[in-house]
Amino acid sequence: MAKVKQRKDSKGRVLQKGESQRKIDGMYIYTYVDPYGKRCYVYSKDLFTLREKEQDLIRCQMDGLDFYVGGRATINMAFDRYMSTKYNLRETTRSNYIYMYNRFVRDEFGNRLIADVKYTDVKMFYYHLMNDKNIAVNTLDNIHTIIHPIFDMAVRDDIIRKNPTDGVMAEIKKNSGKNKGIRHALTVEQQKAFIDAIRYSPEYYHWYPLFVTLLGTGMRIGECIGLRWKDVDFKHRNINVNHAVTYYTRREKVCFGVSKPKTEAGTRLIPMMDTVYDALKNEYDRQKKDGFCVAEVDGMNGFIFSNRNGSLHNPHCINSAIKRISESHNAREIIDAKKEHREPVIIPHFSAHHLRHTFCSRLCENETNVKVIQEIMGHANIETTLDIYTEINYSKKQESLEELSKKIDFF
Repeated sequence: MAKVKQRKDSKGRVLQKGESQRKIDGMYIYTYVDPYGKRCYVYSKDLFTLREKEQDLIRCQMDGLDFYVGGRATINMAFDRYMSTKYNLRETTRSNYIYMYNRFVRDEFGNRLIADVKYTDVKMFYYHLMNDKNIAVNTLDNIHTIIHPIFDMAVRDDIIRKNPTDGVMAEIKKNSGKNKGIRHALTVEQQKAFIDAIRYSPEYYHWYPLFVTLLGTGMRIGECIGLRWKDVDFKHRNINVNHAVTYYTRREKVCFGVSKPKTEAGTRLIPMMDTVYDALKNEYDRQKKDGFCVAEVDGMNGFIFSNRNGSLHNPHCINSAIKRISESHNAREIIDAKKEHREPVIIPHFSAHHLRHTFCSRLCENETNVKVIQEIMGHANIETTLDIYTEINYSKKQESLEELSKKIDFF
């Protein structure tokens, strides 16, 4: 077998695959084929510098930079690149971003080339999620907050000239109506029926302390799940909200994790109403006799609420319990109302977060100082309090006008 002759430069150094040297001016050249099949060249006056450029090129190709810079990257590639730059994200936030993107974007819209996406493409995709996937406007807004910065990154990197997602959500919200997707609070009758369905049921009574705490404090579900006995001050009758427990995917495993409030407003003291105080005091006395929760999450322990296995409740299980309790009440209420010749009080389908809305609606109906409402709810911006949580039901409007009529003499 004939021995392959090695190519050398003018100084007798062996040239590697793809390297060559022009005789006319001694310029070194590295030839390679890019990801699109196009032959490309790298030039240098000395061999050492050429090989440094070769190594940079290999690293860039491994990172997918050629595709990205060439405008041939998909939205999926750009998202992965964007997430790799977010070093300061909380683990729970990162997990939520990835979950939302993988669930709603990656397998469909994510396969499109980022340089080919137009404003109308984004708009059609968003309407597809709303109309075909039955996604609420609020959920779509969360998806938009993930997609929009991906295109912003591409604009800053000079991959595209304009961000095609700019203005899409504003137009969709305008066309969809202001209140579409907003969680409506339970009425006074509905919330009473729900709590009574728990209080007087041997099957569901063990849920009473949890749901009374949710409805009587307006805490977020993660804040309530993560509530510890050390956060409850029975002497001064308040609850110190300083963290939340979330249920998310971490290192490819679904588990609980502790997260601190994203803003200073999230850390707050909530005064306990008598009903909440009594429910938690009775629960403490019960656990003092039967045993406290021994679960530990990220070094924290002493949690108040746990399931029969001694583990913390996850939001899905709590929402499932709400569904079972509501359906049990409704089935019985329809029969009772028919026997008593009255309209039944039907509990609508709702999630644990609706209890936060319900609490705030009752608070808005009885408190005129919006700043107080903002601090109890833990809103960073007062606009959130004003725009989302000031939904007043019809009976309250009627009551207000009846009171007004007593003070205004029209005749």
